[in-house]
Amino acid sequence: MDDRQLIRYSRHIMLAPIDIDGQQRLLDGHVLMIGAGGLGAPAALYMASAGVGRLTICDGDTVDLTNLQRQIIHREATIGVNKAESARRAIAEINPDCHVEPVQRRVGPAELATLVAAADVVVDCSDNFATRHAINAACVRHGRPLVSGAGIRFSGQVAVFDRRKSGGPCYHCLFPASGADDGERCAVMGVFAPLVGVIGTLQAAEAIRLLLGEDSPLDGQLVLFDAQSMDWHQVRIPRDEACAVCGEGADPDAVVQATIDAQNACSTDGT
Repeated sequence: MDDRQLIRYSRHIMLAPIDIDGQQRLLDGHVLMIGAGGLGAPAALYMASAGVGRLTICDGDTVDLTNLQRQIIHREATIGVNKAESARRAIAEINPDCHVEPVQRRVGPAELATLVAAADVVVDCSDNFATRHAINAACVRHGRPLVSGAGIRFSGQVAVFDRRKSGGPCYHCLFPASGADDGERCAVMGVFAPLVGVIGTLQAAEAIRLLLGEDSPLDGQLVLFDAQSMDWHQVRIPRDEACAVCGEGADPDAVVQATIDAQNACSTDGT
């Protein structure tokens, strides 16, 4: 780090679990984020401002006026611009230390697997089961930690699946693929703006923790948040020994293809 960076990240460096070595790990880190919508917006902003050195952001959607109610990384000036590119522009103004690689398209399983293999941590900010299962399968195959988030109406959830360790569950253990999409999208169901801010910020916190080499307290846990009652619940996710993705003799590719066939696309649009 140079003198400017030592000043910029001084409030992190003051924290014993981070210090100079930890901050350097963040600067050297690479996060793959799928979806630059409601969850991805705060997650990307906090990871970038915290000093994550490289962000690969995937989103095939463009900024729409209705997104601006919650997707805080975008502006009216970027309406019509691809969301990954819009996010890159916003981050460039906040922290030039963060190199953003925008993937301005919907990525299929093969490309997704390549992107996951190249990253240190994967943050899932997508909004449909087909994409989530494809991301999970790639993380299981390549042993990458996954930070999963979701939010709709007033309900949000966060879970971490650290595939660097053996014996824990994966996303499919929690939500087995049914071959059909849940159909719950913000476009038709609505979403409370601060909800995705809360969940996306938690995703950023866990991604940073994983880049620092720490164990996440949410590994194998599902955190549920109700923004109306302000209730929090945390439950342990059991490992499914017969899981079609991470179990004995599993075939993750078959699971992914089944969900894609049912939805007829693997969307990477954010909440």
